[in-house]
Amino acid sequence: MPWMAAKKGLTYFYDSIVLTLVVVLAAGVLGYYEHGHFTGAFDWIFLVLVLALLEISISFENAVVNATVLKKMNALWRCRFVTWGMWVAVFGMRFVIPLLIVCSAARIGPVKALQLALFKSGEYARLLQASHHQILAFGGSFLLMASLRYFFDVNKEVHWIKIIEGPLAKLGKLESIEIGVVLLFLYLLSNGVPPNESAALLRSGLAGILVFIVTESLGSLLQGSGGQSGRTSLGLFLYLEILDASFSFDGVVGAFAISSQLPLIALGLGIGAMFVRSLTLLMVDRGTLETFVFLEHGGFWAVAALAALMFLQIMVPVPEVVTSLVGVTIIGLSLWSSLRNSI
Repeated sequence: MPWMAAKKGLTYFYDSIVLTLVVVLAAGVLGYYEHGHFTGAFDWIFLVLVLALLEISISFENAVVNATVLKKMNALWRCRFVTWGMWVAVFGMRFVIPLLIVCSAARIGPVKALQLALFKSGEYARLLQASHHQILAFGGSFLLMASLRYFFDVNKEVHWIKIIEGPLAKLGKLESIEIGVVLLFLYLLSNGVPPNESAALLRSGLAGILVFIVTESLGSLLQGSGGQSGRTSLGLFLYLEILDASFSFDGVVGAFAISSQLPLIALGLGIGAMFVRSLTLLMVDRGTLETFVFLEHGGFWAVAALAALMFLQIMVPVPEVVTSLVGVTIIGLSLWSSLRNSI
């Protein structure tokens, strides 16, 4: 019977596997068209698969955190998270948002930015890289707000790392303490960058805080009388998409170290995003968070670590492999602790 259970579990990934096959075929065609030979086609296929693995490794903790939110949504909105949310994730967060960032950084229109992305990918990558600090400040602020909101919850009764999480839960009695902590981080960071970058970094960080507050407030506003009402699910859906954007920023910028071709990056990261969504649905349907009691804690510790690493990257380079290993290690430790706790 274990084989049958594993086989049933694979059905969650059928859509992801089909998408991978389609994207690999598309990458091969585009690579052949770009280079005019099959070697170019295989190069593009290889890069797409590398980018997909990059996205999965960086965003593994994203699946755990997504599951904590998705379990509160009704079945219809869970389905929309995979369908509508997939289009938003691939074309919105990993294609349109970087274009808008380049528009803002270079003070050019979206058509010009798209032309740069398609025909002058090196210049496009340079402009996106020039906004790296602002991107990291926004994403780091949003993710740190999300993790601190979890740990500063006065109603949180189960603690994984009790010596830290217990006092943090008590500190949650202080109104808006998480905002104060993130503002302190931003202030310290702004003093560590050149003066001409300080104001832009602060604006981006404050925007991350503001977007988090707006999405949280919108979720409360939309909340209906039932715990899984449509309006509640809509608010959670919007929150999940912005959370996904914050996770994806680091991956999108890091992907340019592998390739400067925006279509290739969107295809590769899109595969990774789909597998993360499939894993999220599996965890929700199987009740993984209820079975492994500390997995949710590990997810939010991994989010806090990712936020800290994003802030750290503003000061010094941090290899993508470090970002990936930190998140996976924390998740693995929380899973191990959960198994020990259940024995």
